Amino acid sequence: MGLQSSSPRRKANGETPPRVPGPGDGPDAERSPGPEGRPAAPAAGAAQEPDEGRRADAARAAAAPRSVEPAQGKRRGRAAGRRPSGRERHDEKITVYVSAEELMDLEHARLVLRGEHGLAVDRGRIVREAVAVVLADLESRGDASILVRRLRGR
Repeated sequence: MGLQSSSPRRKANGETPPRVPGPGDGPDAERSPGPEGRPAAPAAGAAQEPDEGRRADAARAAAAPRSVEPAQGKRRGRAAGRRPSGRERHDEKITVYVSAEELMDLEHARLVLRGEHGLAVDRGRIVREAVAVVLADLESRGDASILVRRLRGR
């Protein structure tokens, strides 16, 4: 469901512009009154002013899926022989505050991985891998893990 403004926008002459149909709005959808008791939008196929019809057509065209064919000269595909980066989308997020020195160390590690090992990865991936390694060490070694020893100050 999209966000709606708290009050309808008005044209200079005081008219409210037509509402763009949203999900569930269509010929079969139940018409409910909009703000101020007026119908929210005309049903699809109802008589409309020519300008309103163009706006509705433009809204439908904007909502329609785009063609997957790249435009001439604007190809964004991978070059031949280039591998995927390994980046993936993550749904959960945390914020971690680090010192300037820790951030510099992380950036230095990223540049070393890229320059000396041919691994082009972002800082987030380095952190995720480091967390996975430390947690696996904690799971397998328990009290002797590097995490426990560092947190205890040994």
